[in-house]
Amino acid sequence: MRTRLMRVFCVVCLILLLVAGGFLLGLQQQWWTVPRQWNPFAPLHLADPVTPLTRWKLQRLGDDPEACLTVLQTAPAGTLTYQPLADYTPVANCPLNNVVRLRGTTLQLSSSFVARCPLVAAWALYEQHRLQPLAQTHFGQPVARLTHYGSFACRNIYHRENARRSDHATASALDVASLSLADGTDISVLRDWDDGGEKGAFLRAAFADACSFFGTSLGPDYNAAHANHFHFGLRGFGICR
Repeated sequence: MRTRLMRVFCVVCLILLLVAGGFLLGLQQQWWTVPRQWNPFAPLHLADPVTPLTRWKLQRLGDDPEACLTVLQTAPAGTLTYQPLADYTPVANCPLNNVVRLRGTTLQLSSSFVARCPLVAAWALYEQHRLQPLAQTHFGQPVARLTHYGSFACRNIYHRENARRSDHATASALDVASLSLADGTDISVLRDWDDGGEKGAFLRAAFADACSFFGTSLGPDYNAAHANHFHFGLRGFGICR
């Protein structure tokens, strides 16, 4: 964890130096600017290329609902359908804040679901910049449908009485069960993770790439409880198991 934080700190320091240098240079050469995706002061745009600053910008959205909704508006046209929601408490002791109902992306969802806004932003980045390109690489076609087990569940981890609250208790995690390609081919975490073929290779690559966007990514190799799904959550910083 300390090593990861030091890496992020070093990257931020480097960008700050570049910004300062660019400002000084700009006094003489007005044409030079820091690209938005590399500027730590520029807001996150979902269509921008991913950089080491992307996850840091994502993390800042957790405490700023207005900024997060503004980020969702930067998604390319037709790639994100959602409804902003007021804070509410659907189940006693599990209040929800900074949430939206996600109705669709470039994928058809098995059902709409309520999720914290930063989780939706992270998924949109992952889907656009990693998941869909991977599907084209492995199968020559896009992913068309997502089957999931939802985001919100008012419970502790593994339903244990004395355990800490799960990310699902704040709608801060999504459980992905399977993906279907444009031609109808189904790719299941439970069935295909260890198949040794193209489906398994795709799932493993898709899981590895998710670790760059979510604080915690858990899959079948973590434990038996995740044998049938990927858990992508906001909590943590690059936990990938």
